[in-house]
Amino acid sequence: MSLHGQYDPQNIFALILRGEAPCYKIYEDADVLAFLDLFPQSRGHVLVIPKAAQARNILEVDPAVLGKLMSAVQRLTRVIVDELQPDGVQIAQFNGAPAGQTVYHIHVHIIPRWEGQAPGAHGQGKADPQELEQLQARLVERIRSEG
Repeated sequence: MSLHGQYDPQNIFALILRGEAPCYKIYEDADVLAFLDLFPQSRGHVLVIPKAAQARNILEVDPAVLGKLMSAVQRLTRVIVDELQPDGVQIAQFNGAPAGQTVYHIHVHIIPRWEGQAPGAHGQGKADPQELEQLQARLVERIRSEG
């Protein structure tokens, strides 16, 4: 897909927002939803999406929505770093298929990285559901404890 086109209300993130597809939610407020990636590049890979925007990419999203999205990304990155203790963290946002975008609802990736661990490629394999549930519980508890 190119950078330009119509928003597809049947994309997986739209389905998740409407409750028509499951996710391993770690955080939700009035503006954003954050959940674990089913095909993670590393342990703790989280996706953060705006709830009200029907924007496919950064070119289409309202700046106020983008500000709330990035504020949540920063907060959640701190939680993930505190809880998982990675050596680094990658924040990524892709626009258009040639740039690596695969779901056309604006979203931001939070990807913990560890020294000596080769970066995984997106879609390498589906995460183990039990591991996702355990990680979800850890992150949710950490977020709750930080208010």
